[in-house]
Amino acid sequence: MLAKLSEEAFNDKDWVFEIKWDGYRAIADLSHEEPLFYSRNGISFLSKFENVARDFKKQKHPMILDGEIVAYDDQGKPSFQLLQQIGDNPNLALAYQVFDILWLNGHSTEELPLIQRKELLKEALIETETIKYCDHIPEKGIEFFDQMKKLKLEGMIAKRASSQYIENQRTSDWLKIKFTNTDEAIICGFTEPRGSRKGFGALILGKYIDHKLTYCGHTGTGFNQNSLKELYGRLQKLIIKSSPFESVPKTNMPVTWIRPELVGEIKYSEITKDGIFRHPVFIAIREDKEPEEIKSLNSQNEKPKGMKAKATSKRNKPSEKETEMILNKHHVKLTNQDKIYFPKDGITKGDVIDYYQSVADYILPYLKNRPLSLNRFPNGIEEQGFYQKDAGDHIPDWIKTTKVYSESNDKYIDYMYCNDKATLAYLNNLGCIDLNPWNSSLPDLEHPDYLVLDLDPSAKNTFDEVIETALQVNEVLQTIKIKGYCKTSGSTGIHIYIPMGGKYEFDQVKDFAHLLMKQVNDRLPKITTLERSLQKRDHKKIYLDYLQNRTGQTLASAYSLRPKQGASVSMPVEWDELRPGLKPTDFTIDNSLERIKEKGDLFKPTLGKGIDMMKALELLQNVD
Repeated sequence: MLAKLSEEAFNDKDWVFEIKWDGYRAIADLSHEEPLFYSRNGISFLSKFENVARDFKKQKHPMILDGEIVAYDDQGKPSFQLLQQIGDNPNLALAYQVFDILWLNGHSTEELPLIQRKELLKEALIETETIKYCDHIPEKGIEFFDQMKKLKLEGMIAKRASSQYIENQRTSDWLKIKFTNTDEAIICGFTEPRGSRKGFGALILGKYIDHKLTYCGHTGTGFNQNSLKELYGRLQKLIIKSSPFESVPKTNMPVTWIRPELVGEIKYSEITKDGIFRHPVFIAIREDKEPEEIKSLNSQNEKPKGMKAKATSKRNKPSEKETEMILNKHHVKLTNQDKIYFPKDGITKGDVIDYYQSVADYILPYLKNRPLSLNRFPNGIEEQGFYQKDAGDHIPDWIKTTKVYSESNDKYIDYMYCNDKATLAYLNNLGCIDLNPWNSSLPDLEHPDYLVLDLDPSAKNTFDEVIETALQVNEVLQTIKIKGYCKTSGSTGIHIYIPMGGKYEFDQVKDFAHLLMKQVNDRLPKITTLERSLQKRDHKKIYLDYLQNRTGQTLASAYSLRPKQGASVSMPVEWDELRPGLKPTDFTIDNSLERIKEKGDLFKPTLGKGIDMMKALELLQNVD
């Protein structure tokens, strides 16, 4: 349930008043054996806010809660900017301020009056260091508002005491009244920096008015050196050639346009008659808001009226087998979340979905516009899995597909590809534990974006031998002045990628890969082989597989889970990390996100500018 913006505090015996927390709105679904904890747009918070999620185990009642995750600064004041830095500061003081209950002990509470829901909540909730009951003040809104102002908080929320809970609607029964003028805006582009400033100069802002993206100002203040660098990195991934606005705004500096996907929170002095922010200052990125929500502020300006709310809830009750997430505006049905996928590790389908949502920003660039071979394990990794290429007739209409002619099957195959979090969740729900994309991407599937060298050991090889082979590959690449990027397969091998930039055909890339592998085999004949046939291959040697560089071949993506005991992850590693003792099982569903945040995306260069293969071939001819 959402609140409308209101301008003035008021007293009313039929209303109650709460603190307006400056944090992330979050639903905690404690109706299953394992909790769900997610944002308004369906992003899982389980791993991001582990300290809060851990305390869900202390709750005695099955229930569904609504509240806000709040971070506190040294003065005990809520700070949204600190909340965004949780990855850099895991010891941050956090609290989940719970202000409503939607379901309790098998029954929906949404049609009960708010004041009754809060009574039930206060009785049912067990408060901990991180889970708190959000209290309220009846009737005296003006005095409460003045007190919030003295404490320098963001404002207050006014709620009609008799209001029912109406999901996903902004009604006049809940109102937000703020001290400072803050709002959200969509980032649509950025200008060039001036003087000594690096990154960008100002952000170009927009909102949806009558379903049209409309310019509403620009801001170049509110950044420090770190936030400027971090945001500039994110903007680079979203660059497009033309303006996302129908009416292109005039700017004093050249603009680089981006896809309108990021939402920023800003504060401002006023809004002009033309809907332009005056003196906007950037505060933070709102990960919990979707661009489609960001509409003209005026449409929310409404003072309290005596409206009777009508309950329209369609929440799936926990007794049913389906739950639903809203991601990228799509309703994604998730089934059997408690089904065990990794029996010896106790990892469920829900855990797999949560993991992929938590690393979505990192893995999606390696899946985008790439046909996928689906390796499905609908009954977990110890039951028979199967490969699926053709999408079939029963997929949702929002899933993206592309038809590719298969000579071996003499027919067109309708491949799915995964460009967003909604598709990612849908595929995981099908039982796709690992994700296997093509080496090439749409619109040009004939020219791979990278070359892959797959070091595939036999059961007799140690992983230290695989590391030795990988380091030998790197020596060969260094002699011909090429940078390669390696990752664990997540199973037993190592994959080494070389960016090709989509400049060469598959056969050219495959032949080049063959030449590289010959060099490695010549240097390590005792532990490596180029023999493709399993019958003829020495079963004590590592197969140097260059044939992964053919049309339609796939390997597990970087950051993909693998269907192996321990739930290992295919993880990019730096060359100096390839030392004896490293194990592919060092990177798992439990620690990968933390590592990625620490190291950054080590694999990013594989999608960048490709090598000059002809120059490399000339150098290769001179290698002894």
